[in-house]
Amino acid sequence: MDAQPMTGHAYTLLGLILGFGVGLLHFASLKRVTAMYLSGTATARAVALQLGRLALVAVLLVFLALKGAMPLLAGALGLLLARIVVLRLNRSEE
Repeated sequence: MDAQPMTGHAYTLLGLILGFGVGLLHFASLKRVTAMYLSGTATARAVALQLGRLALVAVLLVFLALKGAMPLLAGALGLLLARIVVLRLNRSEE
């Protein structure tokens, strides 16, 4: 039996899942980056972490853009949903 190539719907679902996962990492690490900047002692590490966060999102979006418009939009939606989740979790901590 031959392996079936992924269809457009499968890439769209993959985009949503990957966008959500990368978004969770991206927005959850923002609190740590901010604390590192404010401490003033780990500025180089904060810059490196910030660049890593941005590079990860860029790689994801380029990958999804190569798969088509719908996977890219689904990935962006996943990022936005992850942002909402992280903001609500952090709001409940305060």
